[in-house]
Amino acid sequence: MHYLVIEHYRNRDSAPVYQRFRAKGRLMPPGLEYISSWITEDLSRCYQVMQAPDRGLLEQWMVQWSDLVDFEVLPVLTSAAVQIRLAPRLDARPTDS
Repeated sequence: MHYLVIEHYRNRDSAPVYQRFRAKGRLMPPGLEYISSWITEDLSRCYQVMQAPDRGLLEQWMVQWSDLVDFEVLPVLTSAAVQIRLAPRLDARPTDS
């Protein structure tokens, strides 16, 4: 499963997060995979995509950062997965009466 993680840096200050990252790395448990991330121009938020077989791994990771970051987590699907899920509806044709 993929997750969009929105990190809201406490006090809108990203410096403490990056200091810990430099010192200790991502602090991810085995099985959690970092995909990519983007930071807002004002450096107050991070939009990050993570992958894990279950949300519990994500929760373990967030505990490591919860003193510096407030998290918002949204399970997301790839476009390819959405197309597969929607295929029966996309291929369905209206019947003529």
